[in-house]
Amino acid sequence: MSDGKSSTTVRTRIRDAAAHLTASERKIANAILADYPFTGLESIQELAAKTGVSAPSVTRFVSKIGCSGFQDLQRQLIAELKEGQRSPLDLKTSQKPVGHSEFLSEYVTRISSVIQEMAATVSQAQFDILADLVADPSRNIFLLGGRVSDNVASFLSIHLRQIRSGIYHMADNPEFWPEHVLRMRRKDVVVLFDFRRYQLSLARLAETIAEARGATIVVVTDKWMSPAARSADHIVALPIDAGTAWDTVAAAIVLVEALIVRVSETDWEATQKRIRDWDGVRFSMPGYDQDTINGDDDET
Repeated sequence: MSDGKSSTTVRTRIRDAAAHLTASERKIANAILADYPFTGLESIQELAAKTGVSAPSVTRFVSKIGCSGFQDLQRQLIAELKEGQRSPLDLKTSQKPVGHSEFLSEYVTRISSVIQEMAATVSQAQFDILADLVADPSRNIFLLGGRVSDNVASFLSIHLRQIRSGIYHMADNPEFWPEHVLRMRRKDVVVLFDFRRYQLSLARLAETIAEARGATIVVVTDKWMSPAARSADHIVALPIDAGTAWDTVAAAIVLVEALIVRVSETDWEATQKRIRDWDGVRFSMPGYDQDTINGDDDET
């Protein structure tokens, strides 16, 4: 975890300053946020021409979001891009060591801080939108994650499949993606998880889905933003930095668990029937012994 200005992305500062921007400055803000951070890496002349404002307006805008000049804005955007590619070996050099005598309790304190940050970052309105999309039985839900984060997608899909139908956890092999993409309808939802050291194949998948199928794309990522976010309709940016060599998915797991509870309770009567039907089939399968049926070896 880092402190102060370095912990706040340019994106966040633009949004925080939104209420104080002039009409011209809002054009600049919208252009940068629409293709973040790449539009901000264009020249000041190109940005001014794209948004139909003057170069001095761009200069005043970057000052309002806390940058000392246009070069400083670009330096910070480039730093964010680099931050999103840091490996455990890189992070190890700047970590804040966890005390070995109270390692577990200190680590739990750090993770608790990350989860609190997530609760402050993801608004209730944003959570409600995501829950309503996933709970809508008329929409199919497709899920996929990156090399590591696909475990979060799998965790969510396993639970959602017991709650409602139309849940598809896509295979990690791109050779199997066309079948899912061709099945997607405009009203369906695609939830992609992609954290630091992003998987470019997910960005290409999101771009293809946006262009060819028009499904709603939700990208759950970190504050440095997966490239897949460029094609997203909804972006959920979560804290992942625990100040160690290893990023944490604790905030993602808590968000997903909250989502599971919320979706299941949206229509609890339907959820109950689904679970009863699910278990009826499950327990009729060969190999289930009495202990499993009694819940002594049940999965969670």
